[in-house]
Parts: sequence; structure tokens; C-alpha cells
Amino acid sequence: MTTTFDLSKFKGIIPAFYACYDEKGQISQERTYTLCDYYLQKQVHGVYVGGSSGECIYHNLEERKAVLTFVADRLKGKMTLIAHVGAPSTRDSILLAEHAASLGYDALSAIPPIYFTLPDHAVSRYWNDIIEATSLPFLIYNIPQTTGYTLRTSLYKELLKNKKVIGVKNSSMPTFDIERFKRTGGQDSIVFNGPDEQFVAGRIMGADGGIGGTYGAMPELFLIADQYIEQGKFREATQIQSEINEIITALCSLDGSMYAGIKEVLRRRGVNIGGVRLPLAGITVQDSTRINEIISLLQQAESRFTSERNN
Repeated sequence: MTTTFDLSKFKGIIPAFYACYDEKGQISQERTYTLCDYYLQKQVHGVYVGGSSGECIYHNLEERKAVLTFVADRLKGKMTLIAHVGAPSTRDSILLAEHAASLGYDALSAIPPIYFTLPDHAVSRYWNDIIEATSLPFLIYNIPQTTGYTLRTSLYKELLKNKKVIGVKNSSMPTFDIERFKRTGGQDSIVFNGPDEQFVAGRIMGADGGIGGTYGAMPELFLIADQYIEQGKFREATQIQSEINEIITALCSLDGSMYAGIKEVLRRRGVNIGGVRLPLAGITVQDSTRINEIISLLQQAESRFTSERNN
């Protein structure tokens, strides 16, 4: 594979951007700006806007366009911006792609079509129709556990014939898939690790960086883990992954959804971006103590690994 795009910007730690709501549950421009400023302060490498963590499946077209606009207003030119434009219909996906391109996003991405089971040739056409709508590079999003569709290396190889396809955001659980996609695309392609629980393993197996839904709760930990990997300090990276996994496990043990828990953690740490949209479950009274414990785990890990990195 050869490409004319600058791939250096598609590396490192890229949080999946959360949906930001006001007290009435509507998309909030002010709170979207708050989250943008938070990521700027944390010095992450970019943001992935409008995906699963952004609750895109529960937003209408105009809401999704608004989120893309607000993030670009605040972050364009300051970090890498990737717009997830996957939607139930090709028509809406193309409209989102064109909107993102007009705002100056660095790349597009999309899950495969959902609900109906489609053959490979229909999925391929869906992605290629989006790709051809703009001049932006494109990242395929493989997340079979939610879409029911598994990207095979044979189709990936065919898609790579389109020079706008620069790689894949892989959220399947086997790190074997990361190695296969990286081998198929070659060094002139990008593979992002999706499952946060295996960030270190994914990077070691060939991922160029990570895009993750829990990064926003603990960007420092993922940034340090990524730095350890770059330095070849795999033992230290594995240790920090273990602490990350303790936090993820705790977030997934809440009665409310993981995203509700993350947003409550952020709120208690001074970043209020609202709750989650139904049917996602909000946090419960019983979750309150557990969230205090999660914050304690976060603080302990941040203190330990920040100190070790500075010594």
C-alpha cells in the first residue's frame, strides 16, 4: 500500500469524544467546549468524534452535525480530528462526511451498516460510497461485537486498493486481528487499537496508537503507557495496563452504563458534560460509593506512574 496522506498525525492517544448534554438532555455547545478544553489541557494527540462513546446511535442527523461543528470550532488545527460518520443509511453517512470535510476534519471513519445482515459486496459499496464523497482519508471501523459484522483481511485488502483508505480502527478483541491487519496494510497503513483493556498488547502487536472510550477518564495513564511502549519499557507498560484494567473493571461493574460512570467521574473531578441519553442507564444511588472508589483508584495510579515517569 502507498499513500499520499501524512500519516504521522494518526498515531498516539486519541480519546473517543463523549456526547455532552445540558440539564435537559440536549446537545450542549458550552459543555462540548468544556470537554475540548479538557483534552487540550491533557495534551492528547487527537479526538474521534461521533462514535460509540459519542452515543451517535441515539442522535439525529442535525445533532451529529452540531457536535462535529462544535468540536471543530474549538480544536481544529490544535490536534488530529477524526469524524465518525457511520449511520443507518448511506445517504446520511455521506451527508455527515461532507459536513465533516467542510469543517476541516483530518479524516473520516465509519462502522459497517447495522441492523440488516449484508453481504461483503454491499458493505464494501457502503464504505466506498462514503469514501468517494470527499477527498479525506478514511479509517474503517471494525467492531463486530456491536455491529455483528466482522471485517475479514480479504475484504480489507480489496478496500486498501482505494488510496483514500489509510487503515482500520480495530475493536475486535483478539490482538491477532491487529497483527493481521497491520501485515495486510503494511507499514504505510494505520491500525488503531480499539479495546482499551488490551491497549499495551495491541500496540506491541503492531497498532500505531489507540482510540478508546475510557481514555477520557484517565488520559494521563494511557499517555504514559504509550510513552513506555515507545521507549521499549514493556514491563512498565504492562504494569500500567493492569491498573487501567482495574479501573475499567470497576466502571463496568456499575448499575449505570460505563459512560454514565465516566461522566460522573469527570463531573466530580471538575468537568461537567452532563449524563447519558436513554436508553443508556444513568448512575444509581448505589453507584455513588463505587464511583468514589474509582476516583481513588485513578488518583493512586496517576500519582504512582507520574512519579515513576519523572524519576
